[in-house]
Amino acid sequence: MINKVERSRKQHTAYVMKRKAKRVIFYFFLTLVALLYIYPVFLMVINSFKPFKEILTNVLALPVNFTFDNFTYVIKKMDYFNLFWNNVTITTIGILGILVISSMAAYILDRRKTKYTKLIHSIIIIPMLIPFQTIMITLLKEMSILGLSGSKVGLGIQYWGFGASMATFIYYNFMKSIPGEIDESAMMDGATTFTTYSRIIFPILKPVTATVAVLDVMWIWNDFLLPLLMVNGSMKSKTLVLAAYNFVGFLNTKWHYALAAMVVAVLPSIIFFIFLQKYIVDGVVTASVKG
Repeated sequence: MINKVERSRKQHTAYVMKRKAKRVIFYFFLTLVALLYIYPVFLMVINSFKPFKEILTNVLALPVNFTFDNFTYVIKKMDYFNLFWNNVTITTIGILGILVISSMAAYILDRRKTKYTKLIHSIIIIPMLIPFQTIMITLLKEMSILGLSGSKVGLGIQYWGFGASMATFIYYNFMKSIPGEIDESAMMDGATTFTTYSRIIFPILKPVTATVAVLDVMWIWNDFLLPLLMVNGSMKSKTLVLAAYNFVGFLNTKWHYALAAMVVAVLPSIIFFIFLQKYIVDGVVTASVKG
């Protein structure tokens, strides 16, 4: 009897040690992957504080002559605060449209079950599979005809179409966990479909809404290709990332200014993500538990 207990204890100890070893290996692997992605960002930051000659001497070393002159120059040269407002305007228009359109579409698709529902759902989701590069030329021509190219409002509206597919997909999966009895109770009290959606359903979608908003803010704020096509020639509508790209030349690149410009361009979105990243986790966890 004692031998069996001892054997069982040893087996349990071996099992626990094995699990700990697997966990250590797993976290070690994740750390390596994280460092692989973080290291280029680290190089960008440390080199943004170097003079140009020091970058050419050793791009991997820490700054010897630490300077803020690069940032002072690019902030003035980029007209940073005006471009910052451009980014805020474009991002706000894009996010509000994506949230409203996708949440309403997901609500109707989930609540109105007809023989066309699955077809409409597929039509909405399919654009996620189409690369932007395949449609960018025709899109540029279409936006020019509609008068939406070269303007902040026009650029923000275009993000509705590119972001609504993924957002609708996320909302739709979460919407399945909300009981239909809630709608029925609201309708019995005289609420219309829109009232039920806006006052009852949409507040319940808060975790997913926060997740979609944070992810799309990061995407729209730091997007390069669509603004390059649509507003690159318009100084009134240019974004921070486009302005940073101006320091990259075909024959000569001012790396100290280009890196400093990229830091000040992406810094607001990084700060936004740091403060709101918990909502992404909460939204994913809530959706998985309810689903």
